[in-house]
Amino acid sequence: MTTTELAPSVAIEPKTKLSGKILKTTLAGALVDVGQSIPGVLHISQLSKDSVNKVEDVVKEGQTVDVWVRRVKKDRIELTMVQPLAYDWKELEPEMVVKGKVIRLEPYGAFVEIGAERPAMIHVSELTQGYVKTPNEVVKEGDEVEAKILNVDRKKKQIKLSMKALQPEIEEIKPAREEKKGKRAHKKEMTEVVEKEEPKEPELTPMQIAWQEAMSKSNADKAFKVRRTKSGLTAEQEEILNRTLEKRLPTGG
Repeated sequence: MTTTELAPSVAIEPKTKLSGKILKTTLAGALVDVGQSIPGVLHISQLSKDSVNKVEDVVKEGQTVDVWVRRVKKDRIELTMVQPLAYDWKELEPEMVVKGKVIRLEPYGAFVEIGAERPAMIHVSELTQGYVKTPNEVVKEGDEVEAKILNVDRKKKQIKLSMKALQPEIEEIKPAREEKKGKRAHKKEMTEVVEKEEPKEPELTPMQIAWQEAMSKSNADKAFKVRRTKSGLTAEQEEILNRTLEKRLPTGG
């Protein structure tokens, strides 16, 4: 039999889900018909996550089962009934976008099942743009989320995600200069208003100015007259002084 005859009729990748029929059971496992030109082989260790002592305890001949491809070889397709991980450690890389379900919340972040060996963690600071006090402000257990891988530590088996990395950044508006400009403009406007509100003294005509000067001088002369009277002026002297002062005042004509 040639290699071509042994090759599967359709290219099958690892982790591909198939439906098959149990053709035969053995002590080591079972043969499964998955519709390919070569048989599917299901080892006893791949029947369940738990330990299996007897193949017939899990599957029987003629039974239809769901299986996943583990490896494809020239003469057989190795299968498993244990659903494989969506991501192996070697497949996880920074900048990858993954989807998963929130399975646990902690004060410092949320744990997300993405189909890897370990749940991934989203720190509280990576949940969304802006400040977040606790994770439950953004997500709840059972939520389906999408996030970007920030870091993968294969030795510690840690996966760090960020939901914030997939969100548009919030632009901070800084109107400091505009505010200062506004304050200056407001101050200028207020100054103009005050200047308009303050009444200006009317300008005097030459005649009014002369009259004010004359009145000031008259008041001064009267004050002098009072002082002279108090100092002992006679009635005749006082009358002469009054006539003199009247002649010096301007007429209204």
